[in-house]
Amino acid sequence: MTISDINVDEALERVRQQLKEDHTVSPSLRAAIDVLMLLVKLMADRLATSSRNSSKPPSQDPNRQRRSRAKGERRPGGQPGHEGKTLAPVTDPDEIVSLRVDRRTLPKGRTYRSVGIETRQVQDIVIQAVVTEYRAEVLEDDLGRRHVAPFPDGVTRPIQYGPRLKAHVVYLSQYQLLPYARIQALLASQCDLSLSTGTLFAFNQEAYQRAEAFAEWAIPALRQAATVHADETGMQVGGKRYWLHSASNDALTYLAPHAKRGQEAMDAIGILPYVQGVLVHDHWKPYYRYADCRHALCNAHHLRELTAAWENDHQKWAKALHDLLLEMHQAVDAAGGTLSPEEAQRWRVRYRQCLTEGETECPPPIPPPPGKRGRAKRTKARNLLERLQAYEDDVLRFLDDPAAPFTNNQGERDLRMTKVQQKISGCFRSWEGAEIFCRMRSFLSTAVKQGLAAHTALEQLFAGEVPEFMRRDGLDQAA
Repeated sequence: MTISDINVDEALERVRQQLKEDHTVSPSLRAAIDVLMLLVKLMADRLATSSRNSSKPPSQDPNRQRRSRAKGERRPGGQPGHEGKTLAPVTDPDEIVSLRVDRRTLPKGRTYRSVGIETRQVQDIVIQAVVTEYRAEVLEDDLGRRHVAPFPDGVTRPIQYGPRLKAHVVYLSQYQLLPYARIQALLASQCDLSLSTGTLFAFNQEAYQRAEAFAEWAIPALRQAATVHADETGMQVGGKRYWLHSASNDALTYLAPHAKRGQEAMDAIGILPYVQGVLVHDHWKPYYRYADCRHALCNAHHLRELTAAWENDHQKWAKALHDLLLEMHQAVDAAGGTLSPEEAQRWRVRYRQCLTEGETECPPPIPPPPGKRGRAKRTKARNLLERLQAYEDDVLRFLDDPAAPFTNNQGERDLRMTKVQQKISGCFRSWEGAEIFCRMRSFLSTAVKQGLAAHTALEQLFAGEVPEFMRRDGLDQAA
């Protein structure tokens, strides 16, 4: 490991050799030096950790360089071969303005006749509040009894907010992650509407209640899915640590908050214990307590760990296996998503050869002498090597199982906007707010995956309509 042109490993090894040869050093001083060298090693490892070789996000990389495109490298806009898309006129414009020629500006002494029109269109938007007043006729019979024409469904008060406004507020709050204060300012400046924070929160509460049918539909759909990505991340609720759990695939998303991180939470949510397809995760041990499914491990994590073993510990086998996994991924993509058993077996042989080389280069630690308690300490590289050996089937499941992807990136993407929300707001003020966010984010993420715009999905929700993707038979969208 090299930091500021200093090879930390070589420097520490020189100190160890000097201590080994110098018999004049007292035991207490030797112990103190050992502790200091351990601290130096730990700090050096932390400095050498980045988004390339760990799960740290790029934003936390030390001295992160911002790449700037060299001038003249590529011209702005679409590149050669890019299929462009131009603004096209519409056939049924909302408004038509006829323009007449001012004949007073034409040369005199000639006759003119109309031979057609030339059109130009301007596409624009109008943002304004629209107030609809319903006037129901009231009849009174000869006995004095009143008969009032029925109002449309949902119109129950003398004055109320409409479903499109509610959908727009929930869209800004739960999908675009705008704080309530910014939503209030936006509606006041654009629509001259003054909505209180309590009203905005009430809209989110109503959306949460209306989306209960989605939650009841999504859980069995994911249980039957061929592939389920699982992940979890920390979240702050009222200043306390909680956990947000995710179960998803390329068609469905389900997020749920819980006070616990492990199996107790997963069992309570009620999806992972019933999965019988492929469960994709990052090798967190509680996931392995579910035995009715096939497990697939995230190779993006393995690639980062192999990079760390190569860059920090100079493990050549790790570099070879890193490159081999990428070759496997390319071969699977080129084959259309799965390899034949014979071809998959050839890749497995090469995989085992890399790990065999690792046994020589990174041997197990020497067992402690008889009578000494505890286990011999293993390096991170050794732990990685043993894990890749023990879980070969789950690491390489993507080779011949079409339901097993190469990474768990789908699950991490479905959690990403939660981290964005936490950066914006810091934390959820209440448990109810966390539950609202998780259900609405699940609903909107699923709608977008199904090809339904988020705003349209919310308008259907407030109109009492069931989205078309929830009415499909066989839950084929969860496959």
